[in-house]
Amino acid sequence: MNIHSQNNTKDKDSFLLKARKNGGGTSALKYWGSACEYDTLTDVLLGPIENFEWLKTSSVSKKSIRRGVKFDQKVAVEQYTEMVSAYESAGVKVHLLESDPELPYQVFARDSSIMTPYGAIITNMAQSWRRGENFRAIETYEQLNIPIYDFITAGTFEGGDFNIIEPGCALIGWEGSEGRSEEIAALQLKKWFEAEGWEILTIDIDPFYVHIDLMVVMLAKKLAAVCLETTDPLVLNWLKSKKIKLIPVPFSETLELGCNVVSLGNDSVILPESATTLRKVLNAEGFTIYDPRIDMITQGGGGLHCMCQSLRRVPL
Repeated sequence: MNIHSQNNTKDKDSFLLKARKNGGGTSALKYWGSACEYDTLTDVLLGPIENFEWLKTSSVSKKSIRRGVKFDQKVAVEQYTEMVSAYESAGVKVHLLESDPELPYQVFARDSSIMTPYGAIITNMAQSWRRGENFRAIETYEQLNIPIYDFITAGTFEGGDFNIIEPGCALIGWEGSEGRSEEIAALQLKKWFEAEGWEILTIDIDPFYVHIDLMVVMLAKKLAAVCLETTDPLVLNWLKSKKIKLIPVPFSETLELGCNVVSLGNDSVILPESATTLRKVLNAEGFTIYDPRIDMITQGGGGLHCMCQSLRRVPL
């Protein structure tokens, strides 16, 4: 698989190292960009699988290693290929991050950048063995002619903690010095987006959960998958105040990344084979479901949502 070129269109974007206007008023991109997590996904960014191995990066991967679960690279590649096929079957164009053999966790493409309507944000990774992922993300966005909105500089922050709930409204998580994202970086993001006219809620979460997208993920307009047992009541009440219907996902399934799923738009979703509760509920709701098996990857610390970054979503 190679990085695809942008479609021939009069509405083209040009790469910039900083598109953000100080004080707000940044123009939305012409072609690329994502204003929410449930519009129709046309283009997705994935990380390479060939360098992947399990490291003690999170509570999930530490548990796998502690219990002596054996990592099988061949199985991981097979499962990754099944996931890619699911995206392509759904009509989503797959793009790949520039691969680097020194980056074993590059497969989790969510963390090194954040896609917005205004361009990509380059994050600031917490763990030393992941910091190089940011440089490869910059190279990838340059090749795709996707402008960079800005770079997080105030502290560490990873993409899994930036959760667009609906257009102009985002939930930002942070875990402090013991986690991946720091409050000072979350507040930097909040300042930027409030200047653009967005509503932002920041919330501290326990480092055990790594990122906010392990507990809260949008499935469709006014519909979210949420782990009620672990999500702060402030967040639950905030979502309910927006008339968002919450589908409860049991804590036991979130530990297997069963809430870490991806909306494809048009009432379709890609979720892991192990996501029993969501599959049952969404089937009843009439959703189209793609459910690849990815347990050889998730046991290393990240799920389907962690593995992707939306590059382009188109409103219905």
